[in-house]
Amino acid sequence: MANWDDLRVFLAVARGEGLSRAARELRMDPATVGRRVARLEEQLGTTLFLKSPQGYAITEAGERLLAPIEQAEGAMTVGLGAVTGADDKLTGSIRIGAPDGCANFLLPQVCADIQSENPGLEIQILALPRVVNLSKREADMAIAVSPPTAGRLTVQKLGDYHLSVAVPKKKAAGIRNLTDLRDMAVIGYIPDMIFDKELDYLSELGVSDVQLGSNSLSVQLMLMRAGGGVGIAHDFAMPFAPELRLVLRDQLCLKRSYYLVRHESDRLSDRLSRFSDLLIRGLRAEILRLETIAHASTA
Repeated sequence: MANWDDLRVFLAVARGEGLSRAARELRMDPATVGRRVARLEEQLGTTLFLKSPQGYAITEAGERLLAPIEQAEGAMTVGLGAVTGADDKLTGSIRIGAPDGCANFLLPQVCADIQSENPGLEIQILALPRVVNLSKREADMAIAVSPPTAGRLTVQKLGDYHLSVAVPKKKAAGIRNLTDLRDMAVIGYIPDMIFDKELDYLSELGVSDVQLGSNSLSVQLMLMRAGGGVGIAHDFAMPFAPELRLVLRDQLCLKRSYYLVRHESDRLSDRLSRFSDLLIRGLRAEILRLETIAHASTA
């Protein structure tokens, strides 16, 4: 019968789709990881991975094994927490993946507040201009602007946020309608690097050409602050950009949503569920707080 250590190796290889990533996670050398996988396959009498120069692709038999082993991992985490009393305070390490707007302007305050109440907790914020891959365990949970439709994932809506036209304050006075923006340089995403259709803000302006572009929302905001032109900005980012003013909110105000995405097997983890609850409440409150400040300054 397979032992738990070999099954842990199997989980790491399945999540990392290869030996190198699994070896780093397990703090083993890749050759040892490979031998452990081979031993498990021999014990079970089946092939769990198809090996190639590109990595380890899980087989159908491996997929059948993966779900119950992940459930067992989650149950063990819950059991250990109950025995050790670890559920009194959150401890350990939790990594959150998020688009850079959320990661830069919302998560710092929210995560700092959570960590201050749970001193034994380490929170890592992974800011990426793409979708975070939870199946490869790039993070324990992710915040997304569109709910995923594939994979063994659970999705919970975090809340709505708003975006508006932003220009340097010195240029705001004469802007009465969208046509007044036509002589200004357009700041936005690099068109072929928009990783989610919900980020295609400029189509709302009827604009297809970007004079100053970046795959990072934070860089776009800095370009606007430098007086580079006009762009679409998150309302909640405005308190961090005093050089800018939101304009034409009565003519163009976009609403988008954030979603919290977790791996399905983690639903048994009391620690992650408790953290998720704190994160959701904190993010909703922080969006409201910052948007209230932003709208008051443009009233």
